Amino acid sequence: MLNQSGESCRIGHVSLAGDAMLRTLLYEAAQVLLTRVKKWSWLKAWAMNVARRRGLKRAVVALGRRLAVIMHRMWSDETEFCWSRKDGLGPAQRCAD
Repeated sequence: MLNQSGESCRIGHVSLAGDAMLRTLLYEAAQVLLTRVKKWSWLKAWAMNVARRRGLKRAVVALGRRLAVIMHRMWSDETEFCWSRKDGLGPAQRCAD
């Protein structure tokens, strides 16, 4: 699968932009969340659905990217992660304790 846009030419792979160690850590965190963590969350359920449809490797990469987006949002908004999506709250909205 060839994906060309402007000056980039990617052949179905993750781009190598950014810090290599950060990409590695995000991948490992996503893999641990899918395979080792026993507690279910809306995020793990989403990734398991991706794994069922597209395969485990793609689900781990997708979950790693989603973790990065969620952590960036939590950092910029100074919010906490919600394990459940009660009342339609998103991942980076304040949880009711």
